[in-house]
Amino acid sequence: MEVKKQIMEAFQTFNTIIVHRHVRPDPDAYGSQGGLAELLKESFPNKKIYVTGEEEPSLNFMARMDEVSDEDYNEALVVVCDTANQARIDDQRYNYGKMLVKIDHHPNVDEYGDINWVDTSASSTSEMIFQLFKYSENLKINDEAARLIYAGIVGDTGRFLFPSTTTETFEAAAELVKYNFDRSKMYNNMYSTPINVAKLKGYVLQNFTVHPEGYSTVRLTKEILKEFRVTASETSALVGLLGDMDGILAWAYFIEEEDQIRVRLRSKGPVINGIAAEHNGGGHPMAAGASAESWEETEMVEQKLKNVCLEFKKE
Repeated sequence: MEVKKQIMEAFQTFNTIIVHRHVRPDPDAYGSQGGLAELLKESFPNKKIYVTGEEEPSLNFMARMDEVSDEDYNEALVVVCDTANQARIDDQRYNYGKMLVKIDHHPNVDEYGDINWVDTSASSTSEMIFQLFKYSENLKINDEAARLIYAGIVGDTGRFLFPSTTTETFEAAAELVKYNFDRSKMYNNMYSTPINVAKLKGYVLQNFTVHPEGYSTVRLTKEILKEFRVTASETSALVGLLGDMDGILAWAYFIEEEDQIRVRLRSKGPVINGIAAEHNGGGHPMAAGASAESWEETEMVEQKLKNVCLEFKKE
């Protein structure tokens, strides 16, 4: 049976559906989670539909999370959006339900769930939610669902600049913008830069280095974050900053948090998600995330980044 049909049958069977996504959410996580929830609310008004996870204040403009009790999971269908591996699922009660569905566009390393729909050719999980809507005559869309799905697609395609953007992506966007939501307001919320983050951006531009092998690294210690009054999550706005620089094939940001060092990896050619997988992470070939226990471990990541750049230059 086609996986989308299996998912739709599950939607119709269960009276309670709880939608999860990954920790440290981005617009696609919120867009796919919230977009799916809005589709389900519009299509099945008598069902109980919840979204759960720790809220990210910078994304409150997209959606707010529900208060979900342990009892709500009894006989519930749980759907996890945009999350490659179980360790990164926000709200680890995801396995309390009766059935688990995974919907994701990252490489399928961790094949969890009773139903597992993974499409690495999709630009975003939000685009997959739109595909599900188009597939089923039983799903109805409204303006809020369209807004969330569109925002998720925009976020994960870098405003349609990334190579993951396909004909299907543009077709989805063209249909979604027919609905009544304020795109200008949405863009302003997604891409406005606080003054403190802008000043940290200036620091990065003044301090980054390019190595002959074609890689660059940026280290943001707790002291630097405190100096600029920027949180670790706010640094996500800086990740693409080095993408336009001549001579940089791949780069890494090392962001020191209280209990670990967050690693953000990006590339314009060398495959870097293998590095992430070796350091408690994962992601796409050109965009991935990981974590390190110490600055010594970040030096290992940097060496591996150097190696993939060298191998890429040989090809």
